[in-house]
Amino acid sequence: MAPQRDSDEPYIVITCEEAFAQEGRTASGDPLADPWAERASSTWVDPRAFGTRKLKELYPNHSVVAFANADVLSFPAAYVQPIHAPDMVSTVYFMPLARQMVAWDKYDFILYVVKFLYGTFDNTEMYLLHEGPEEPSRALVMASGVWQNDLHEEIYVFDSGYWDKNHKLWVEVQKADWNDVILKDEFKVNLKKDVFGFFDSENMYKKLAIPWKRGIIMYGPPGNGKTISMKAIMKGCDAKGFYPLYVKSFRSWKGEEGAMVDVFEKARQLAPCVLILEDLDSLINDNNRSFFLNQLDGIESNDGLLVIGTTNHLDHIDPALSNRPSRFDRKYMFDDPDDEERKLYVQYWQGKLKNNKDISFPDSLASEIVDSTARFSFAYLKEVFVSTLVLMAGFEEGDDKRDFADVIKGQIKALRKQLSVEPAGHTLNTTQRGVRGAVSPPDRSCQLDSRLANQGRIWEAGETFDRPRGSMPGGLPMPGGMSRGNPDRRIDLRAIAVAAANSGRSYMF
Repeated sequence: MAPQRDSDEPYIVITCEEAFAQEGRTASGDPLADPWAERASSTWVDPRAFGTRKLKELYPNHSVVAFANADVLSFPAAYVQPIHAPDMVSTVYFMPLARQMVAWDKYDFILYVVKFLYGTFDNTEMYLLHEGPEEPSRALVMASGVWQNDLHEEIYVFDSGYWDKNHKLWVEVQKADWNDVILKDEFKVNLKKDVFGFFDSENMYKKLAIPWKRGIIMYGPPGNGKTISMKAIMKGCDAKGFYPLYVKSFRSWKGEEGAMVDVFEKARQLAPCVLILEDLDSLINDNNRSFFLNQLDGIESNDGLLVIGTTNHLDHIDPALSNRPSRFDRKYMFDDPDDEERKLYVQYWQGKLKNNKDISFPDSLASEIVDSTARFSFAYLKEVFVSTLVLMAGFEEGDDKRDFADVIKGQIKALRKQLSVEPAGHTLNTTQRGVRGAVSPPDRSCQLDSRLANQGRIWEAGETFDRPRGSMPGGLPMPGGMSRGNPDRRIDLRAIAVAAANSGRSYMF
């Protein structure tokens, strides 16, 4: 830096421009790097256009196709190789090199990936160069974009204003089986007919000149099969080629109305599909109800759209939403199981345990269980069996093993006390209990984790089980304060089994 004095002026002009210009020079060896830094860092308003023009100058024999959204680097049908390796790897995370050789089909390409600040946002622009016409480049961008847009053992999940592909939820949904949904046959048949029959009835709707759309509400107290039924529906729709779209929340940086626009636009784009709105009474409130109704039956076509909502509290949903047939045509109540359904559920467990030589499960015991579990939900019926099996599995050699019947009756009694659920016609006499002596609290192994009382949603926020690409954070919180990846903590098998039982899952990891 050197001061410049003009003899005719009474002041000194001090400038660092020349020094900074020298320091800012790069010696990357890439012919685009220096011109890009010069133009994209100054007052030019469109660095993207400059990149295209400059690459045409640098590669006069190549066609140049600029694009931003297709992920060619992840396209499995393309072979990618760096043009030059860096002298030293100095980062602890992967940063793609700016220039790559790409081979696809019978063609070779050069791919530039340029990341830059434009306005207040980071931007990524890609340039695909091919020594020849543009058509092969455009075909590669199209092929990689189509592959990127497809689902690969994934389910679309909407949360925080964005759609993301989720593999973990897809894995959870694959475990669902209609054979594990213990409901009356007529109820299951009607539910499946309403869901899958909708997708087979497009021609009938058109002949009747009515919109090809349908809405279903599944309601009732928690723990009675809504979640497992929904998972079975999602699995069946996915297998038939009808995308299940799961909405976790309408919270968004765009606001709830902006989120609803994004949700329904995606559903219309992928129709025919099924849109899952779990805990409908929490998603729809006084502020967004009117806008939601406009999306549901507004001007834009919702042909091929099946909307399924679930709620534990139908009375909390505005009648304009729940009682108008053109919005939600059918409602299915998942109530606490009656005698027949409890009998079906107990027989289901009889079948699962019939090959276990250590367990005697006669029909007489099954009848006792059915009679003693009146007003139990399916979730608590499952807890009866899970807790019994966990306790029996915990017996060590040399212990006096208790009979299966005694253990399961003890669990029923403990759960009834804990849940304050008494058989019809029976009232707990606190005075009598005081005379007999204080009733000791149920054994720790019989207690439900209070944090899990309201669990059982299809998707719960928690820690991440990452997949290499397209994965979403999620999963039930680990019970008992455990943290994943910490081998020093003792695993609470009981808490894990209870969590699995109450969430309708067969495992927690």
